[in-house]
Amino acid sequence: MAQQERAVRTRQALIRSAAAVFDSHGYAEATLGLISAGAGVSPGALHFHFANKAVIGAAVERAAAGTLRDIAGQAASGRGSALQALIDASHLLARTLASDVVMRAGLQLCREARYEPSGDLRDAWPRHVRRRLAVAADEGTLLPGLGLHRAAALIVAATTGFQVLGKDDPEWISGRSLTDFWEMALPCLATAATVRRLEPGGTFRVGEEGPGCRGRDAVLCAGRAG
Repeated sequence: MAQQERAVRTRQALIRSAAAVFDSHGYAEATLGLISAGAGVSPGALHFHFANKAVIGAAVERAAAGTLRDIAGQAASGRGSALQALIDASHLLARTLASDVVMRAGLQLCREARYEPSGDLRDAWPRHVRRRLAVAADEGTLLPGLGLHRAAALIVAATTGFQVLGKDDPEWISGRSLTDFWEMALPCLATAATVRRLEPGGTFRVGEEGPGCRGRDAVLCAGRAG
């Protein structure tokens, strides 16, 4: 059992080290030597867990996709509307990008020319946005005649742009930038009565746990560094 636990810890350390190397050097310039050194293990130990760089890249991508699912689940676990859940998810994602190198690296891998993403992580956020908007339409909170495809494209383009720009300037993934976006976008998406009830700054506050937060998910909700 102790040996199995060490193997799990080593694998997790390698994934986090790979994420840090991808985040700082990019996938093309990342080497297995840098990754193994960052994890404090030998190259042989790395190869025991991962056959090559593409395999460890896929592991980083899967870990980031799991975190994104956690974020969406936490945001949707409240009692608010689907639009509020979408707003909350965008803020939780931004906070996670600021503190979680695996999340940053996973999304960066989706944009790397030398890496072939599986599509699961790349498509996860657009899919979540579309689903939340579809629920919002069923709730009757959207403007009559609003095109869901166009609305989703607007939100995905803006929030993805914030993610890309935030790599070099953290202000782009700050709560203030996202709040400004939602304050401008919501009147174009939702009825006036709905807009008055929404919190464009999100309903999860730094230092507070969101509904159902526990363990590492509490970090996402509280915005504390992981």
